Amino acid sequence: MNKRDHVLNAVLLSLGISLILTRAIAWEALVAFVAIGPPIILGALLPDVDTVIGVHRKTFHNVWILGFLLVFPALFGNLHYVWIGVLTHFALDLLGNQYGMGVFYPLPGFYDIPVGVNVDSRWADVVTLLVTAFELGVVYLLVQAGLEAQLATPSIPEILQLTLTVLGV
Repeated sequence: MNKRDHVLNAVLLSLGISLILTRAIAWEALVAFVAIGPPIILGALLPDVDTVIGVHRKTFHNVWILGFLLVFPALFGNLHYVWIGVLTHFALDLLGNQYGMGVFYPLPGFYDIPVGVNVDSRWADVVTLLVTAFELGVVYLLVQAGLEAQLATPSIPEILQLTLTVLGV
């Protein structure tokens, strides 16, 4: 996806998360949006730093960067929600391009989802909105399950368990 799609996704996702967390369209939702929006937008743009440093869709588009940003708020008490922006960037890049990403960089190979559309496709905006709607559905389910705190600061044991599960260990 292009920068516009990443920003659109991040803004809509931030707005939706704010509304879901506050359960109201009111002052509290605006305050939540102002707090949540910048880190998610920062996270949504962060992986594209590798257009300047390193190899695009490899250096900052991998599970190691995502893992680091998942652990960061738990260790240092800041950069909450940045990992959500990075994760959504990855989702959009996997679905919104036909070239793939170096998900396990520096290991060789690009990985993609075979249903990805070209960045210039007339379906790119539709994919962006569908991914955003899916993400908001997941957030809604997490909040309904009482796990809203995990959105800001995932716990290190849960991150390790998730990582081991993903790696099949």
